[in-house]
Amino acid sequence: MSAFDKVIGYESIKMELIRYADVLKNSEKYSRLGVVPMSGILLSGRPGLGKTLLAKCFIEEAGWKCFVLRKEKPNGSFVNEIRKTYEKAKEEAPSIIFLDDMDKFSNSDCEYKDTEEYVTIQSCIDEYKGLNIFTLATVNEIYRLPDSLRRVGRFDEIIEVIPPSGKNAEEIIEHYLKQKKAVGDIDVKELSLILDSRTCAELETIINKAGIYAGFANRDRICHQDVIDAFVRMLYESPECINPENERENMKIAIHEAGHAVVSEVLEPGSVTLVSVCRNSWSTQGVTNIHKPDDFNLSKELQEHEVIRTLGGRAATEILLGIADVGCSSDLEEAHSQVDEFVDNLGTLGLDTHTRRDSSAYICEKRDQLITSELERYYKIAKQIIVENRDFVEKMRDELLKQKTLTFRDIEKIRKELEEKRG
Repeated sequence: MSAFDKVIGYESIKMELIRYADVLKNSEKYSRLGVVPMSGILLSGRPGLGKTLLAKCFIEEAGWKCFVLRKEKPNGSFVNEIRKTYEKAKEEAPSIIFLDDMDKFSNSDCEYKDTEEYVTIQSCIDEYKGLNIFTLATVNEIYRLPDSLRRVGRFDEIIEVIPPSGKNAEEIIEHYLKQKKAVGDIDVKELSLILDSRTCAELETIINKAGIYAGFANRDRICHQDVIDAFVRMLYESPECINPENERENMKIAIHEAGHAVVSEVLEPGSVTLVSVCRNSWSTQGVTNIHKPDDFNLSKELQEHEVIRTLGGRAATEILLGIADVGCSSDLEEAHSQVDEFVDNLGTLGLDTHTRRDSSAYICEKRDQLITSELERYYKIAKQIIVENRDFVEKMRDELLKQKTLTFRDIEKIRKELEEKRG
């Protein structure tokens, strides 16, 4: 039985860590092969993904004595603590030094990363190399570390821990649901699409909050809708209900979000996992949650779809209400940034508009004109989709005003009903 059996998902990462733990645990068989001991492993990723749990499992699996370092003292005292810990580890070798949240050891920034704490860690790793001392670290923001600390020979392996998706997300959601005493009919596959790329900590909190919703409603089971409500409330900070007195504003938001959703569904059927008119008091828009395929960043077509759906809310408001959507400035900024990336950084529309620091005014003006032209072209596509699928937009609008939040299954049902009606 492995210490990693307590970790749900992350199969490839677990296999990698089990292999490296075996190098420590059974060093003799590797030394016979001429294998040089590793200096360390760095686990990198967003907070809440389980990096510390994976590290603790690695320590347990390896079976070496462990010394844990966390930033709990002032800078000067902490630097001394780092040195003392490595000295203790040398005395009780073989041993592991676990640097938890190492990017918090120093107040470094992108301009000045070589702070005393990181220089001390570097020198200690080098000084105690070959003395059966292994350095294991976790970081949330790896860019805060100096390149010299991250290089091979200090951290021989950098493992990125990414948010769970697909089958991994399903397994983790099922794990947290099993910890609840009463769970009703819940579609785990749909939840995994909606909660795709959320951290383990977020998934656990959402499901726990779903139990609060069920209990407050005096129901004896947690249902699917409880999880959806908890997701919208926690991750989008939306209020419990929309203002029933502001019908015009509610209508406008419903049309805007229906526009985003319909454009996305026409371009990529099944891409919208959730759409809601619930919103923050400071926001003029609701929520449209999109599932992006793994190859999204490698496909210009998919990235163009992103621009068009970003403009879908404005297009729907203009066509159905006949007014400019003055509340969608963030959408316009996002779409402009996306097209700017095509025109300038990626050069997918020609290299003659790529700007540099010394670019002429003519090149910059040409670039801006091309961005504006492309935005107009994408906006026309979005409006055409809305016009050709007006019944879809209106049905989505009506259901959003009635239910507030629609999921993947609701949208699928609406689309099938319209297809049958159209014959």
